[in-house]
Amino acid sequence: MLWSETRSWAKSKGYETIKDKDGYYWSKIDDINCSGISPSVSKLARDIFNHMTDNKFVEHQQNYKRDIKHESLR
Repeated sequence: MLWSETRSWAKSKGYETIKDKDGYYWSKIDDINCSGISPSVSKLARDIFNHMTDNKFVEHQQNYKRDIKHESLR
């Protein structure tokens, strides 16, 4: 996913994103207490998605990452 695509998607969902040398900053436009920093574009998209879904799929994401790691060791 490209930075411009992620920025556009986030904006359509009500989030503001900023690209900086330290990472990608995001915040909810209508909630100043809701923000974060992500080290990459993919993690930025994941972090915003997890915020939107109230971390509903975090366990699935962790299991998937673990399963992929086990498959690569075979």
